[in-house]
Formats: sequence, structure tokens, C-alpha cells
Amino acid sequence: MDSGGRWVGGNRIALLENGEEFFPRVFDAIREAKREVIIETFILFEDKVGLALHAAMRAAAQRGVKIDVLVDGFGSPDLSREYIEGLTSVGVRMRVFDPGKRILGQRLNVFRRMHRKIVVVDGELAFVGGINYSADHLMDFGPKAKQDYAVELRGPIVAQIHQFVLRAIALGDKGPRWFRRRLKRAPPVEREAVGETEAIFVSRDNRRHTNDIERHYLAAIRAARQRIVIANAYFFPGYRLIKELRRAARRGVDVRLILQGEPDMPIVKTAASMLYHHLLHAGVRIFEYCDRPLHAKIALMDDQWSTVGSSNLDPLSLSLNLEANVIARDRAFNQLMWERMDRLMRESCKQIGEADLESGWSGWRLVRSFFIFHFLRWYPSWLGWLPRQVPRLTPAEVVALAERREQREKNSQKNGKDAVTPTEVA
Repeated sequence: MDSGGRWVGGNRIALLENGEEFFPRVFDAIREAKREVIIETFILFEDKVGLALHAAMRAAAQRGVKIDVLVDGFGSPDLSREYIEGLTSVGVRMRVFDPGKRILGQRLNVFRRMHRKIVVVDGELAFVGGINYSADHLMDFGPKAKQDYAVELRGPIVAQIHQFVLRAIALGDKGPRWFRRRLKRAPPVEREAVGETEAIFVSRDNRRHTNDIERHYLAAIRAARQRIVIANAYFFPGYRLIKELRRAARRGVDVRLILQGEPDMPIVKTAASMLYHHLLHAGVRIFEYCDRPLHAKIALMDDQWSTVGSSNLDPLSLSLNLEANVIARDRAFNQLMWERMDRLMRESCKQIGEADLESGWSGWRLVRSFFIFHFLRWYPSWLGWLPRQVPRLTPAEVVALAERREQREKNSQKNGKDAVTPTEVA
């Protein structure tokens, strides 16, 4: 699937921080849509955010807007039949990426997830980032509310993103061949320049674009001469990224990492902290964000290059999941990103120093460092051996019906009577 792969000028980009800025803009865009809305998201929960999205989509569909929604089967497993039918009954096409069955109540379809977060409205406006549709992206959720970012885009880059999401639907559906052939041949609709931002849309998949996002990170790190700031929720990158960050710090670049200090999953901090010695000794500065869980996937290099998207710097995002980032070359946007990150580091982070590390070079630490080093060096190749997942999209109403049937079959076995009706089987 083509992910653009070329710089496009003439765009306008805006940074959206947390759900307070992101959700109102997306919901307003859906309400104002004239022809089409396409949404891809890893998580859609049936909470106040999910219900607000539901209402906005229903209203748009009822006035004739074509709406397509793609959610991930692992990330969004608990949508009710009523929620789904409330959308499909007014013409919303809702699909689930790889809806795996639960075994002993556990979701086992962990690998190669559809982790992208994209919205395209009328082929003219796009949102790309790391924010899911769930209430834990709002401050009033409490101490576990996530800190995260997305971008709003207008201009020629939106045509690339629009073509990308259309192809994702066509390929996943394995729909009519004539439609897929026409889509492949059709060039993106040219959009007028509306700003000064150069942008590139980059995706990671399990076919042609297996390491595109990582390659852009590596190129930007190698080119950096002044500063590198990376804020990343799940940080356990491959050997090449660690090596280039160390090299950058040693040649005098101000390299800063903003990582989780109050993680949503404790193993995240444990994994990242295993790299602290290796990074600090090369001059990399590490800041742990301590206000609440950090969910960001953003970075800036020098005074122009910036990226916002869904891709973490960990094994899942770099080697398995389907991801999407926008990279921008824009001094004003880069400066805004720097001001937000600088404020985060000054007001909400703890800088990690030598005193915070384990003292002494014990035999266990030497052994552990050896294995971590080689794991980081080779894990992309190892994970590449896992079966390549062909995108499989299933209509959400089919998934909901299958789950309901399965639950009723379980209940009937407990009660000793058949609770599945012929209508439901059909």
C-alpha cells in the first residue's frame, strides 16, 4: 500500500494537545462534513467520548454523508451490538480489523495490530496522531488521564492521506477488483496550497513499508546538529536508533528523551530504564514525565523537522503494528513543539541522573546489558519471522452477532437449553 513517501509543500498544520483540543475539532469537522468521513482508530470505547463520536457520526450519516469507520479487533473489543447497530442502521460502514476470538476470556490477537489514528473529512481535512476515542484522554478522567498529541492538516498532503485510507478499505475488504484497480490508477486529487508547511505522510505495514517510519527517524537523527527531543510512551527501540542517539550526543547535539515516569503499564518503565546507563553515559539526557501516563509519539530535530503520529519506538510499533506518522518541515511548528516539550520538561518531569541509577557494575548488570544490547540489535529480524498478517476487515455487525451467539451458546450450555434462535444463526 502506498503511503505517500514524498515531501509535499503548501500545507497548514496545527498541533492538538490531549482530548480537550482534539475531540472538539474532530467532532465539529464531522458535523460540518458535506460528503465523506473516514476514521481509523485503534481504540473506540463506549464511554462519553465514544458516545459523542457516535452521535456526531449518526447525525452526519442521516443527512447523507458517507461514513467509513475502521477499528482494531484487539483495541476495541467490547462495543455493544446496540452501539454498532445505531451506526449501521443509518448507513455507516463499520469494519473491524482482525477480530480474534477470545480463549478463556483472554484476547490473544496481540500482534500486528491496526494501531493508526487517522480521520479524513471530505478529502480536504485530516487528523493524524496518537489519540484514541476514549475518556482517558481527557483531564477529568483523573490521575490516569493520558498526555498525548495529534495534528490537524489542510493542503495537498491531505490528498495523499485520503488515498491511503481509501486503499486500506479496498485492500482489507478484498472488494471488487475493478474498484481496487481504479483506485490504484487514480492519482490523488490536487489540493491548493494553503500554508508554508512541507509535509510527508509515512506509514508502517507488513508488506512494502516495513521500516519507513524508523528510516525517517534515523535520517533525521543523523542529520541533527543542534537538538533532538523525543517524547515517546513506549521506548525500547532497536540497536540502530540507540546507536544513532548516542552518536548524536557525542558529537555535541542536545539529545533529550521524555519517557514515562507514571506508566499505564509498569513493564514499560522497567524496559526503558534498562537502557538508561547506556544512554546517559553517552550524554543523552532523560526526563521522566510524572504528572500522569505519557502516551505521546512525537519528536523534533533542530529547528525545522517534527513528527507526530501513532508509532511508538518499541518492538510492536517498529516491527509489527500498522502505524502512521506525519513529518513536517516548518520552523514555526517546530518552535511550537519545542515550547510545549520544554514546558513539559521544566514543569512536569524529573530529570534522571547518575544518582538515580543502580550503583556499581555488578556481574548481573554486565550480563543483563550484554543480552539487552544484542536483543536490541536483532529483534527487528526476529519479529519479522512472525507470520505476515494480511489485512482482514470484518463488518462490525457480523462481529457483534458472532459474539452474541457465542455468549448465548455458553449460557445455554450452563442452563442446559438451546438459546440460539434460527434467525440469529441466519
